[in-house]
Amino acid sequence: MKSLLVDRIPSPLGELILVVDNATVCALDYADCESRMLKLLQRHYGPFQLAHLDNPHGFSDCMRAYLAGDLGALDIIPVTTGGTRFQQQVWQALRTIPPGTVLSYGQLALSIGRAMAARAVGTANALNPVSIVVPCHRLVGANGALTGYAGGLERKAWLLHHEQAA
Repeated sequence: MKSLLVDRIPSPLGELILVVDNATVCALDYADCESRMLKLLQRHYGPFQLAHLDNPHGFSDCMRAYLAGDLGALDIIPVTTGGTRFQQQVWQALRTIPPGTVLSYGQLALSIGRAMAARAVGTANALNPVSIVVPCHRLVGANGALTGYAGGLERKAWLLHHEQAA
């Protein structure tokens, strides 16, 4: 059975759950979204167990630094997302969106060479297993409206305001 490290991080958005596989983050979600996170981990790993470790590989400190205003602190965190090739392409493209910037789902689809795949980008975005680090909150509707966020639109708005994109 696969063993993964887990830490819980208090935050202004509610408790965050950080899960690490070897030396990469494989999940980050809100405590009230834990069942969703566990389903995504099960899909990726099959049977697994979680073992608590404070600040695995310094990643919890990176999250705390981001929440304290160091917006570049997440850039050094390596991630393992699993998912399909298309999902991985979307999630990798999300990491190229700088803090303080938003794109529409269609703009992200265009940036990965899939101009007609805005809805598919939205679906991949919704299945992002590494919230905040893979910044799915930086995607908005074509009209600039806040749309869809697994953690809730209030959290998405907080994150964008935190990054000065509101």
